[in-house]
Amino acid sequence: QHCQNCFSFNYDFNFFILQPNAEWKAEKSNRFHSLDDARILMGARREEPELRKKRRPTVDHNDWNVEIPSSFDSRKKWPRCKSIATIRDQSRCGSCWAFGAVEAMSDRTCIQSRGRQSVELSAVDLVSCCEGCGFGCDGGFPGPAWDYWVEEGIVTGSSKENHTGCQPYPFPKCEHHAKGKYPACGEKIYKTPRCKQTCQKGYKIPYAQDKHRGKLSYNVAAYELSIQKEIMKYGPVEAAFTVYEDFLNYKSGIYEHITGEPVGGHAIRIIGWGVEKNT
Repeated sequence: QHCQNCFSFNYDFNFFILQPNAEWKAEKSNRFHSLDDARILMGARREEPELRKKRRPTVDHNDWNVEIPSSFDSRKKWPRCKSIATIRDQSRCGSCWAFGAVEAMSDRTCIQSRGRQSVELSAVDLVSCCEGCGFGCDGGFPGPAWDYWVEEGIVTGSSKENHTGCQPYPFPKCEHHAKGKYPACGEKIYKTPRCKQTCQKGYKIPYAQDKHRGKLSYNVAAYELSIQKEIMKYGPVEAAFTVYEDFLNYKSGIYEHITGEPVGGHAIRIIGWGVEKNT
């Protein structure tokens, strides 16, 4: 019987799990029930290169001569900015593109103010109101999210559990692939919320006045040195990568694609880098 979405590859990875040249270890994983279950979280859409160039400039920092350290941690560089250490939960909504954006935007707002302005920008404001960003919980484009921050602004908003700010995230934290203090994510897939240009009841600042804006949106050249320089100078960045089937069986080490088909795109925030086993 053929099961298109079943994770049969979970049990066919022995040929590379013990590969001596591999920089990472895999394990049989029960993180996701099916490929479709994994795809729910992979909402990063790829912006066409020509559109990306047309919409915003690209910087490479080639003119900045600086020694790149073997390790760098934004949390240590900017200790007054507590948002850098905060990890949010997108729940069962394909909003990684928005979370990677608002997390890095929040960090940079604090960094540029030298720690005087600590904010937690709202993921749901971006997910629900940015029409040019894509499809909300069904995926979106990281680049236009940064354009929206500059052009329209984004209000504040924490998690559903903390419930602070103008527009807190409406979906609960849940355990995606492990046992923990939160309930299991389950089968429910959340739909994109309707755009509301109002703040939650009891929040004293009006929606329009709660907007935070960036000064400029731009692309960073897709080179390791360019990205490292950008982080060292201005703080965490948003990035996106293609997720392959083997990544879903990742256990430890430095991941590099070995086998399996593409599953989708995932957006993340990068706060630094380091060395593990001389790599």
